Amino acid sequence: MFNRRTLIGAIGALALLTTAGVPAFAQEKYDIALISKGFQHQFWQAVKAGADQAAAELGVNVTFEGPDNETQVDRQIDMLAAALARKPSAIGFAALDSQAAIPLLQQAKDAGIPVIAFDSGVESDIPVTTATTDNVAAAALAADAMAGLIGDEGKIAVVAHSQTSRTGIDRVDGFVNRIKEAYPKIELVTVQYGDGDQLASTEITKSILLANPDIKGVFGTNEGAAIGVANGVKELGSKVVVIGFDSGAAQKQAIRDGLMAGAITQNPVGIGYQTVAAAVAALKGETLPKVIDTGFYYYDAKTIDNPEIAAVLYD
Repeated sequence: MFNRRTLIGAIGALALLTTAGVPAFAQEKYDIALISKGFQHQFWQAVKAGADQAAAELGVNVTFEGPDNETQVDRQIDMLAAALARKPSAIGFAALDSQAAIPLLQQAKDAGIPVIAFDSGVESDIPVTTATTDNVAAAALAADAMAGLIGDEGKIAVVAHSQTSRTGIDRVDGFVNRIKEAYPKIELVTVQYGDGDQLASTEITKSILLANPDIKGVFGTNEGAAIGVANGVKELGSKVVVIGFDSGAAQKQAIRDGLMAGAITQNPVGIGYQTVAAAVAALKGETLPKVIDTGFYYYDAKTIDNPEIAAVLYD
């Protein structure tokens, strides 16, 4: 199952190269406003790089902004309102809260402005498509990796990044449900939330380790959470297995050093690229799938330099 899920992730990522319906060029200078979750992590810089690449290739204007960190839901809503007020051709939105932005997104729909969800969707059919990782499947792959490394038994924990964003919800559900259904000898002792903040996630991890000295593994659900988990483990001198999500320079180094056993990588450049391409396709009246699956891989120290893995990692 572990190898099969890895292959599924690889196929999903490679599918970006042959996405049907992506236009070769835009007929006019569209203005596309992208509102991300923030700039707290290098992940979003990679998403922006993909969006900028698509903008250059497709001949459109793209703006890319987000709050300072992934706890600022109100700030993100203000940015969305400001973007909507300038009447862009299309909007791309990565929701910090899967419900909070729905009234504004409805305004966009009513004004004939197509909405593309990216990275994290909303609980609505307003977006014409969502460019995202299959986070449930990706987190299940992380669970398989964790189980294999701890011998399919023992205590584990999750340090998650969000209780309100679709990515946070799906990654916890995907990991927890996979453990429950496939590994009866593994006990999940706790799921705690650090809002993707490294320092908060470090303190949470230390608290978990001190309360559970026999714990075998901890899963961090995004870049900030994973680095926080690794730092907490290092500070206490623990030997627990750490599985992360995303990449970034610090996380890649932790894997090379053996502090982190491995991680799931998304394709952030692909997410940004596909969001802009989908916006152009929607503006041209083309039919889009409800979800554009941008793929994922599991990587560790043995595979981190493989060409297909290295291509979707970021610093």
